[in-house]
Amino acid sequence: MPGRPNMPVGRRWDADTLVAPDWLNNGDNAWQLTAATLVGLQSVPGLMVMYAGLVKKKWAINSAFMVLYAFAAVLICWVIWGYKAAFGKKMLPFVGVPGPALPMNYELEQAVLPAAGLSAAYPMSTMVYFQFVFAAITLVLIAGAGLARMNFLAWMAFVPLWLTLSYTVGAFSIWGGGFLYQMGVLDYSGGYVIHVSSGTAGFVMSYWVGPRHPRDRTEFHPNNVLLALVGVGLLWLGWNGFNGGDPYTASPDAGAAVLNTNICTAMSMLTWTVMDLVFFKKPAVIGAVQGIITGLVAITPAAGFVAGWGAIIIGLCSGTIPWISMNILGKQRWFLEFSDDVVGDFHTHLVGGIVGGFLTGLFATSEGTAAFALAASGGAIDGNGRQVWVQIVGFLFIIGWNIFWTSAICLFIKYVMRIPLRYSEEQLLIGDGEVHGELPYAFFHDGLHDYDAKYGQPDPEKAEGILEGMDTGRDISSEEGAGGQAGVSKKLDKQA
Repeated sequence: MPGRPNMPVGRRWDADTLVAPDWLNNGDNAWQLTAATLVGLQSVPGLMVMYAGLVKKKWAINSAFMVLYAFAAVLICWVIWGYKAAFGKKMLPFVGVPGPALPMNYELEQAVLPAAGLSAAYPMSTMVYFQFVFAAITLVLIAGAGLARMNFLAWMAFVPLWLTLSYTVGAFSIWGGGFLYQMGVLDYSGGYVIHVSSGTAGFVMSYWVGPRHPRDRTEFHPNNVLLALVGVGLLWLGWNGFNGGDPYTASPDAGAAVLNTNICTAMSMLTWTVMDLVFFKKPAVIGAVQGIITGLVAITPAAGFVAGWGAIIIGLCSGTIPWISMNILGKQRWFLEFSDDVVGDFHTHLVGGIVGGFLTGLFATSEGTAAFALAASGGAIDGNGRQVWVQIVGFLFIIGWNIFWTSAICLFIKYVMRIPLRYSEEQLLIGDGEVHGELPYAFFHDGLHDYDAKYGQPDPEKAEGILEGMDTGRDISSEEGAGGQAGVSKKLDKQA
């Protein structure tokens, strides 16, 4: 047969079993791979370019690289031991038996979650990849809290440790058949497993890493708001795969999840914008970005469980409660001094995830839970008040576990591995040029590189002054923006 390799003597190949097994549904397999790719695009390039646009120019490369590293590192750890710890056979009530998901016969067999008693009509390789992109984006979200000062070497150690000791536990406990799954916690696509955990871990990690340089804390304008909008756009539409893929089949409930996701996100963005108008008298596009994110986060645990009206109510709450958290609690001096959470993981993911999870307990419908192949119990709106306190137990466990293990991991990296969690003073002053030896934008060609050639290694104070001139938040080609390129060159000569 054309395309079929010669088989070794003594081996038999049942082509029908391998090419078209009875359990395979081509439509489900195609949708699941598409959904996984959409979720992957949320990280690379979605959050990668969003972070790069939200930070100062001098941290654009470092911020994007933290995302890129996490995505790659998680995949290797996932297929060697992480997947089976999260979705394999039960070892403890909160974690599975770790092991590789790499043998070819394993990749080709039917997808089964043994501890949860679930199966899907596509191969294990599809399931492993689909679950990987969720694990990866969780670490990517944590990275946002440590931007502009976390040592890249410390981040390289943090990613596999946190994936192993924290993410796999949350995933197995709630999705893989662990004790919270058995208790009946509803988390459609990761409101707890991904968002409450990343919000908690990011906030705790930023406490241990310490704050940004004082200059960065007092003046930290986004260097490219339009780039950030490109990133959040990819995040929004990629969420169709995020929530639409979690029924593990191209089912009616997948369509409901996609629709509800977009309803809630739109409502949340509009609500956040109105809040900005009422209290700050101006509609802020960065505020709209936050509203989009909180809407996506809050609908995640509820997406296919609630009706459209429930999605609107969740969007209204996700556009107000995290807004209050960010703009009132987040601006208290004691809060700012406790943890320098750069992109606001605490408010958007922890608070947003709790809001969504709690409201799932209220507004989940019996039709929605039945369509997700669960018991048709619904939430309080259908007479199941027990679901509310079950949801509370779920997020309290995730918060407590992450506070302990994120702290333990950071202390292990600092005191046992002897890797500083934070960059040196010189690195903090200069940023990408000192940390990576690279600069993010080509129009800076006569900047630090020419400075090095003419005057030797730049003095950190002078280099910081140059970079600060590039981070005014104005168009560098305008008269106001340092007189365009000529203005930058004059500033370099003057500071030398």
